[in-house]
Amino acid sequence: MTFLSRAGDPSAPTRPAIPATVWMLGIVSLLMDVSSEMVNALLPLYLAGGLGASVLAIGVIEGLSVAIATLTKFLSGVLADASGRAKPLAVLGYGLGALSRLIFPLAASLDLIVLAKAMDRVGKGIRGTPRDALIAAVTPPEIRGASFGLRKSLDTVGGFVGPLVAVAAMLLLGGNILAVFWIAAFPAALAVLVLVLAVREPEAPRAAKRGGFRLSDSLRLNRAVWGVIALASLIMLARFSEAFVLLKSLEAGFSPTWVPLSLVVMHAAYGLTAYPVGRLSDRIGNTGLLLCSLGFLVAAHLVLALAGSVWVYVLGTVLWGLHMGFSQGLLGAMIAGATPEALKGSAFGTFNLVTGAVVLAGNTLAGWLWQSAGSQVPFLVGAAISLVAMLLIAAGRHRQRRAAGRA
Repeated sequence: MTFLSRAGDPSAPTRPAIPATVWMLGIVSLLMDVSSEMVNALLPLYLAGGLGASVLAIGVIEGLSVAIATLTKFLSGVLADASGRAKPLAVLGYGLGALSRLIFPLAASLDLIVLAKAMDRVGKGIRGTPRDALIAAVTPPEIRGASFGLRKSLDTVGGFVGPLVAVAAMLLLGGNILAVFWIAAFPAALAVLVLVLAVREPEAPRAAKRGGFRLSDSLRLNRAVWGVIALASLIMLARFSEAFVLLKSLEAGFSPTWVPLSLVVMHAAYGLTAYPVGRLSDRIGNTGLLLCSLGFLVAAHLVLALAGSVWVYVLGTVLWGLHMGFSQGLLGAMIAGATPEALKGSAFGTFNLVTGAVVLAGNTLAGWLWQSAGSQVPFLVGAAISLVAMLLIAAGRHRQRRAAGRA
């Protein structure tokens, strides 16, 4: 499969095909995301309705789970660089995620939910960095945006299918959330099987092969990498957990059985845009597309803050999904492009560590604002932070153009 640099021009140079490893990792992500979204679509309702958890507690649980994942992402990135092997870490991470699915349906208290979320997020943390490092290692630079965008798009197909399966299972099982959690274990197990049998890792490269890796190297990333990390942190602060979006659906008029459909709409918008945006970024760069993504996020926050009906809420979820599609693949490609070959695992790990700490703070703040000031306030604050991020990106773009003009 090849891509022409200019459509319809047979004399134009062809672009390299996206490697089979990227496709297989995308399918693994798809299957695991089917499982994850079956759980995530119903877990806030189970916590609030079944276990009586407050919105603040839900925010802390969501933020803590992300923080756990990001710490393990950093450690797994360092290990991937030190060992030169990424696939064993990915298998371990996906395996832990699959095992956590067996705890959710047995959880009759908050502590077991926290345990299951922690195991799931440790697994997510372990697998995310080596998976991204594998994609960066096998992908030529000229199609890096397309490869990361493709992986994100396949991942969001799982985010689209998972809530649909959850709705169908809720209808067939009479609203039995715990039974749906049991079903979610099957696609997770299949994801591990595909990873073990179908994903091939390139030869152990770089510093591990030369015997030159040092832990201190992983902490000396260049300014370009830290610039991407700082930008992503601000975006993550503005975009808190989707659990709050799901809870907002109840105010908009959804019944619990149909709440997962909001994730279907969101992931449809996300999945349909991530790959085309990734390909477009390879041609025109990232800055303008990131500005578009933040514009969508501002609009999503404002619409969701005011959503008092199903259709207004659905519009907000579409805008949220467009923001995800325009930003997520780009950030991964930007990290890959700014990092030396020997430190890609460490760079992705540091990226996830820092942004995860920001997400913990943001989710806790969003839960506190919701509980103390009302459901509109977290979304209005998120819109304000998104606007600040847009201004900073635009100012940086202007400085770059002025510098280029003087040169």
